[in-house]
Amino acid sequence: MTKLLENIYRCVNIALVNELKLLCLRMGIDIWEVIGAASTKPFGFHPFYPGPGLGGHCIPVDPFYLSWKAKEFDFHTRFIELAGEVNVNMPYHVLASVGGALNKHKKSVNGAKVLLLGVAYKKDIDDLRESPALTIIELLQKDGAEVSYHDPFFPTIGRGRKYDLQMKCADLKDVANYDCVLIVTDHSDYNFKDIVNRAQLVVDTRNATKGIKNSKIVHC
Repeated sequence: MTKLLENIYRCVNIALVNELKLLCLRMGIDIWEVIGAASTKPFGFHPFYPGPGLGGHCIPVDPFYLSWKAKEFDFHTRFIELAGEVNVNMPYHVLASVGGALNKHKKSVNGAKVLLLGVAYKKDIDDLRESPALTIIELLQKDGAEVSYHDPFFPTIGRGRKYDLQMKCADLKDVANYDCVLIVTDHSDYNFKDIVNRAQLVVDTRNATKGIKNSKIVHC
């Protein structure tokens, strides 16, 4: 229960900032700036950051386990399930954002060449477990996109518990050939300024392009 509490604490707070990000996007407010300002409070606030969805072997899974277990005791964990619902839906938000960004360039997802940067569930690790990148790839493919990926930790993607992609890592030299570059995991190895300069369109789910001023960038 102690481990579940720690995981659920993160799950719920990530869901909170994910939901606030969706609102801030509609309002034209920078959620990252808001979190940064809130973090200056000397007590009572711990920053959590929005993203394309949850990954890892604990946070996306453990809260749902407790929710299932609670039903044996005739108890409904509404708060946990609501947080899970928000986080599970984030890859669909990413898909919609890519579609909207392409549409402004008079292109559709169907037939578009999309390069997804980073498939690990968080930066600078070689772990694919429950990564939202895998869901995003599948969603884009279902909508007819020609999807490639690059990740310095994964020369290939094969078959997992919930996916079977069979893909090879693309070459970053070809960034300019893609209709859209989608930043899903902000690995330290990436030179985002160079990527933005060479790309046709960049959709950023991680605020990886912070400080880079370019009309090609769409924050998601």
